[in-house]
Amino acid sequence: MRAGRCHGKYNLFCSKALVHCGLVLLSLWLCIQSVPIAVDKTKAELPEEKLEPPQSADTGLHYDRYLKEVIDFLEKDSHFREKLHNTNMEDIKAGKLAKELDFVSHHVRTKLDELKRQEVSRLRMLIKAKQDIQGGNDKTVDHQALLKQFEYLNHMNPHTFEVEDLDRLIKSATNDLENYDKERHEEFKRYEMMKEHERKERLKNMDEEHRKKEEEHYNEMKRKHADHPKVNHPGSRDQLKEVWEEADGLDPNDFDPKTFFKLHDNNGDGYLDENELEALFTKELEKVYDPTREEDDMVEMEEERLRMREHVMNEVDTNKDRLVSLDEFLAASNKREFMETDEWETLEQNPFYTEEELKEFEKHLANEENDLNKKTAELQKQREELDRQQEQLNSHKLELQQVYYQILFFFFFFFFFKGAGRKVQDIGPRASWNGFPWPSSCIQALHHQVQCKVSDAAV
Repeated sequence: MRAGRCHGKYNLFCSKALVHCGLVLLSLWLCIQSVPIAVDKTKAELPEEKLEPPQSADTGLHYDRYLKEVIDFLEKDSHFREKLHNTNMEDIKAGKLAKELDFVSHHVRTKLDELKRQEVSRLRMLIKAKQDIQGGNDKTVDHQALLKQFEYLNHMNPHTFEVEDLDRLIKSATNDLENYDKERHEEFKRYEMMKEHERKERLKNMDEEHRKKEEEHYNEMKRKHADHPKVNHPGSRDQLKEVWEEADGLDPNDFDPKTFFKLHDNNGDGYLDENELEALFTKELEKVYDPTREEDDMVEMEEERLRMREHVMNEVDTNKDRLVSLDEFLAASNKREFMETDEWETLEQNPFYTEEELKEFEKHLANEENDLNKKTAELQKQREELDRQQEQLNSHKLELQQVYYQILFFFFFFFFFKGAGRKVQDIGPRASWNGFPWPSSCIQALHHQVQCKVSDAAV
């Protein structure tokens, strides 16, 4: 399953890191001073004390944090924890486990109420942020209506965590997780089709000589990638024995499924979850994928890991709870499929998509590109129109400035002449000052500006 706030936490983190480093150095010193002792791990008893489980990985759900916090607090209640471990997946999906919420302690219920209020507040903030981004600041937001889209909680009661909330959360998480792998496969298919599309587009822009070299290089990379050691069937005896020998450092002749299970149940909860299972396939994946090699794609490696995990889950997880119990693991080790010796068919042996799917994908890309080009052309036209209007505004502004300065010039001389005891007898084409005519060019310009441009400015 797949999440600093303040300076104090930072200091605490640093202190823990220093203590951890000190312990590591002390351990190294002790190892140097000690005499090495050979220990048979298969005979040694595993510690019984329960270790603190590590943080579970992000499930990929948008309400992942809320889901994990609810589960963590419910498991603190002894009654609910017992019911959870004794209820099969079908009963959980049917809502029988949710009814046990009525018997949970008051302290846990109070904390669950608080978690729900925080989650509702978070969703409302997300809705508000989305509204702001879309430019709807002046619109009234109906939070109750928008909260309906979040089916994992009862939005009609935002204050308390009830049986319906737990039932909704279980059903939503189960359904969403079942679809999560499917969505990942679809995303990977689009990734591969885009790779092929871009390769073909590059070839179109090459001359014949460079196109031939590129095709030869592409085929050589495919050949080198396909040339790898045998990949054992995931979950088979051969595959697990390889992990037992190379990762665990144990004698393959002493392989024991029960001991293997306990060695790889990292958090000691009695189950192998999806992450613990996927870690078992690393050795097989390293046979095919190397991040330093040009021909190997690490995105494809993660898709291969997902395929392997799905295969093992389908074979071993009989109650479909996305966990492998010890009983399920031991039962699978007694099946004929456990002795499977055939090589696992890797991705290059299984086409990612059909030619029809690629054509449909490229058609969709072409339509998107056409729509984008149309929008770009429309935006360009709008920009040109805005530029034209801006030029007109600048021109009008310049004309108004000229009128302003000419009027200012006129009134300056008018009051200057008046203060000197002289007067302007006319503002027309025959205007004069103290009996002397003004230059005709000045009179005409002033007459034109005062009677025409000023009136335009007033309008």
